[in-house]
Amino acid sequence: MAVLLLLRRPSLAWFSPAWRCWSSGDEALEVVRIPQAWRRRLEERQASGKEGPESFGGKQRKMLLRSRRRELSQALGRTVGRWEKPRLVSDGWKHRLSRGDHFQLERTRKEALQEEEGGEGLSFPALGLDPQFVTILEGAFGISRPTPVQKRAIPVLLKGSNTLCGAETGSGKTLAYLLPLVQRLLTSSHLPHKTGATTHPRSLVVLPSRELAGQVRSVAAQLCAPLGLEVRGIGGGRGMGSIRRKIHDVSVDLLIATPGALCKALRRHMVSLEQLLCLVLDEADTLLDPSFVDLVRDLLQQTPLASNRKEATDVWDPKTQVVAVGATLPKGLGELLSEVADSSSFRTITGYGLHYLQPHVEQKFMRLKGSDKVTEVLQLLKDRGPMSGAVLIFCNGASTVNWLSYILDDHKIKHLRLQGQMQADMRAGIFDNFQKGHSDILVCTDIASRGLDTTRVELVINYDFPYTLHDYLHRVGRVGRIGSTFPGTAVSFVTHRWDVDLVRKIETAARKRTCLPGLEPIVQKPLSKKK
Repeated sequence: MAVLLLLRRPSLAWFSPAWRCWSSGDEALEVVRIPQAWRRRLEERQASGKEGPESFGGKQRKMLLRSRRRELSQALGRTVGRWEKPRLVSDGWKHRLSRGDHFQLERTRKEALQEEEGGEGLSFPALGLDPQFVTILEGAFGISRPTPVQKRAIPVLLKGSNTLCGAETGSGKTLAYLLPLVQRLLTSSHLPHKTGATTHPRSLVVLPSRELAGQVRSVAAQLCAPLGLEVRGIGGGRGMGSIRRKIHDVSVDLLIATPGALCKALRRHMVSLEQLLCLVLDEADTLLDPSFVDLVRDLLQQTPLASNRKEATDVWDPKTQVVAVGATLPKGLGELLSEVADSSSFRTITGYGLHYLQPHVEQKFMRLKGSDKVTEVLQLLKDRGPMSGAVLIFCNGASTVNWLSYILDDHKIKHLRLQGQMQADMRAGIFDNFQKGHSDILVCTDIASRGLDTTRVELVINYDFPYTLHDYLHRVGRVGRIGSTFPGTAVSFVTHRWDVDLVRKIETAARKRTCLPGLEPIVQKPLSKKK
């Protein structure tokens, strides 16, 4: 018996690996999926830096996301499934040891997305505009062809339809609504007039800031002056005397206003909206901010809104056509409009890039300590070459803008600053000076992130990470605009735990190539009626 046991012992030892693999008490063996020799060669190449996620077979791959940790980089050709949970660089960024980590979204297009659609060769007259606009556009703006959003919006707006128009930043939305608005003024038989001290403008554009109102007024004036139409603008910070002087002595075809100044003028019966042909809410998502929404609601309630396009184009008694425009279209916008108008009368026009990260803008995210942000800003500014474009530095509060401005002064860095708490006299003209090149660096709050034309800006620095994804899209949208002379880059400093939550959403959307969560576009059909 003893002899038999000795003979069986070697066979048990030979089968012991398989026995351990099947045993419930021990760890299972690793499954070999590629030959060990191939694996060793791959590890040697990765260790030597010759090959990794960024290269294959010795050829450099185009990257979608590039990480300091190379195993977390993602090639442009790799697809992450809709229900797949990708491994994120920012997953561990709430831990203090993650400071110093970074990743960047690579530029996958050379310029802003241009949609492939029928009618690529359409001219402005082919969209229904008068040929005289071609001369004005080429002479004043150097524009000869419409952008994709203009091709979609202009024919719809010329018909008088109530419209929600959403498209990515820098896509030409301002001219998309101004051109059909001005043509409707030219063809309408109703002329502007005054009743005593009350002005009855024929059209109205409402914008959230004085700087943006001034920019749109400048564009509108260049369109309207050759056509004999009168454009006036009113804004806050100047007092009622200034508003009265601007509108009391003239019949206004197009009035451009901020909500606060307009509501004051309405209460004092200096302006009446009874004869409006068209009302435009530009940067509509910002006008839904708690500081504006009640004013906008009052404004809409005082306007005779059209319930269909027949009422808007009636020859004898036209009602007001409503157009809401923005780089994002939040769901609350539809709810607000449904309170004062028939929601089924609205047409929705959206660009293909609405609520998506801009593929033509390089976006870098840096995990930092708060005390390291100044050093990084100074380094980024010192790295700029003599031919570099302008820089926008965004902060979340006016006090941070002022403090950072003092730091730049100490380092003899020429710059301008812009924030909402500045007095009107100080604030006036700051952005104009920046656009004219008097300074290449502007330290600002989100007041400069909405709609302002920044084609000379090359770099956006989010010194403070924005509070919302809406704000992030608007800030990054200051670069890479149509007509920009520089490729756009955005650098964001990530310091707080709540910043990391937003960065994870951005990184996930980038890896999956989806729109940002919570910003899903309004479906292209009439808005559902409010019950």
